[in-house]
Amino acid sequence: MTIDLNSDLGESYGNFKMGNDAEIIKYITSANIACGFHGGDPLVIEKTVKLALENNVTIGAHPSYNDLQGFGRRSIKVNNDDLYAMILYQVGALKAMTDALGGKLHHVKPHGAMYNDLANSFQKSKVVCEAIHKIDPELIIVGLANSEIQNAAREVGLKSACEVFADRAYNDDGSLVARYKYGAVFHDSETCLKQVKQLITENTLQSVNGNKIEMCVDTICINADHAEALDFVKRFHEFLAQKNIKLESLKA
Repeated sequence: MTIDLNSDLGESYGNFKMGNDAEIIKYITSANIACGFHGGDPLVIEKTVKLALENNVTIGAHPSYNDLQGFGRRSIKVNNDDLYAMILYQVGALKAMTDALGGKLHHVKPHGAMYNDLANSFQKSKVVCEAIHKIDPELIIVGLANSEIQNAAREVGLKSACEVFADRAYNDDGSLVARYKYGAVFHDSETCLKQVKQLITENTLQSVNGNKIEMCVDTICINADHAEALDFVKRFHEFLAQKNIKLESLKA
């Protein structure tokens, strides 16, 4: 068995520092690099791409709504033309930077509010998938497991991957618990590891109401912007070794 472990990186901006990228990247197989709309700037993007290449980590673009102040976590109403252009602009920039540094862009994972909005909207997901397909039809879109993102990708002819979060709580319908609610984000590695163990061994997880939810799992995400992330990825590696499970990036 193999599994991909991804993390959102390159989200620092100017003097504002986010996460522990240099350490987290040693333990993951895929990096989703911010494209400037919610985090990241040209120097941070360049540095993070180089860091991924040095660690043989697969590179993905991490586009969002244009919302630096809200870190991309506020839903913004945009028409389809604007949404299409946003994706072309951000993913195109990340691809150009990666190409120039000798790498290859592998996947696209929307960020924050855009990620959640796409999970619930086939129409918006289709617009995003069409933009990604236009840039490179071999790119993979990573989105919330069992959501409209996978449906739209199939319609467009784009490869998709089901993502599940190690450090997020889920509602009964498989959606993420809103961040403003208590317990939405797990802040201890033990809880994260418990959820991941259930995902890998049963392909299920437990909702906030205690119900089991069946989940498609191609890749697992750990958010790098909290202090416990590094401890979790180290313990996750130990668990994988015990189970003879190999970490491997998504198949292109």
